Amino acid sequence: MHPLRAIVEQLRGCRVLVIGDVMLDEYLHGEVTRISPEAPVPVLEVRSHDWRLGGSANAAANIQALGGVTTLVGVVGKDEAAAIVADRLTHHGIASAIVVDPDRPTSKKTRIVAQQQQIVRVDHEQRHPVTGAIAGGVRQAIDQAMRGAQACVLSDYAKGVVTAELARHAIEAARAAGIPVIVDPKQRSFAAYRGATVITPNLHELEAAAPGGSPFEVERAAAGVLAEIAGTALLVTRGAGGMTLFRGERAAFHVAAKAKEVFDVTGAGDTVVATLALALGAGVAIEQAVELASLAAAISVSKRGTSTVSPAELATAIDAAPG
Repeated sequence: MHPLRAIVEQLRGCRVLVIGDVMLDEYLHGEVTRISPEAPVPVLEVRSHDWRLGGSANAAANIQALGGVTTLVGVVGKDEAAAIVADRLTHHGIASAIVVDPDRPTSKKTRIVAQQQQIVRVDHEQRHPVTGAIAGGVRQAIDQAMRGAQACVLSDYAKGVVTAELARHAIEAARAAGIPVIVDPKQRSFAAYRGATVITPNLHELEAAAPGGSPFEVERAAAGVLAEIAGTALLVTRGAGGMTLFRGERAAFHVAAKAKEVFDVTGAGDTVVATLALALGAGVAIEQAVELASLAAAISVSKRGTSTVSPAELATAIDAAPG
C-alpha cells in the first residue's frame, strides 16, 4: 500500500480553525448564440444558476469534505449573499463564527460561463480593512474558536479581514496553543505572517513579496523572503512546475505536478492549504503533507469552478500514484 494511503484516515476528525475573507461564488451557466443589438456583446441564455462557497469559506469546505471539522471566522454583510453563505455553511456542516458588518457588502464573485468558457467575472466587494468593533468581534471569535483547534488557517484574499494586526493576533494565539498555522498570503510583505508554520504563495505572490532583484528566480526569491520571516517555511506553488518547500538552511523539497488535465484552477490554493492544515494538525510530517496537498490540488484543477476533494478521491489518486 502507498505510504500516503494511511494518512487519509488520519485526517478524519482533525479540528481546524479557518480565519479569513469569506466570499460567495455565483455561477451563471448558459449558451451564447447571438450578439446583442444594443451593443457588440454576446447574449447569454442562462441554463443554470449555482452558488458555491468561495475564499476562506472554500478552504473551510475543503477541510470539511476531507473529513475534518471546521470553524470559520470572517466577516459578511447584512444582505442576501450573507444569507446564502449561511445556508451553504450549514449544508457543508461548517461551524460559523462570522461577524456581521451591516456597512459592508458580502464579497461576491459572479462568473458568467458560456459553453464551459468563462466570459466575464463581476465582483461585488469592499476591500478596506476591518476596524473598531468589527475587528474586535473578529479577535474575540478567534480566541473562542482557537480552543480545541488542532490547526489554524489564515486565508488572506486581501479583502480587509486579515489585517497585519489580526494576523499577528491569530498567529500568537495559535503558537500559544501549540498548533500549526498555514497561511494563504496576499500581503505584499510576508512579514505580516511571521511566526506562522508555513506560507503558501504562488509564483506571482512570491515575486511581489521578494526583495528587489531581477530577473525573477524562485530559489533566490524564496531565500530573500525566508530571511524576513525566519523560522517560517515557504511552500511555493508553481502550477505545472509542481510545488517546492523551502526551509532556511535545509535542502528544498520539490514535488512534481500531479495533474493530468487542468480544467479550472479556481480554488486550487484553498485545496492546498486545507490539505496541509489537516495533515499538519494530525501530526503528519511536512514532506508527506506537501505530497498529499499536491495530489489534492491535481484533483481540484480537474474540476470546473470552485470545488472540494473527498477522501475517496484522494485515496484513489494515491493508489494511482507511483509507490
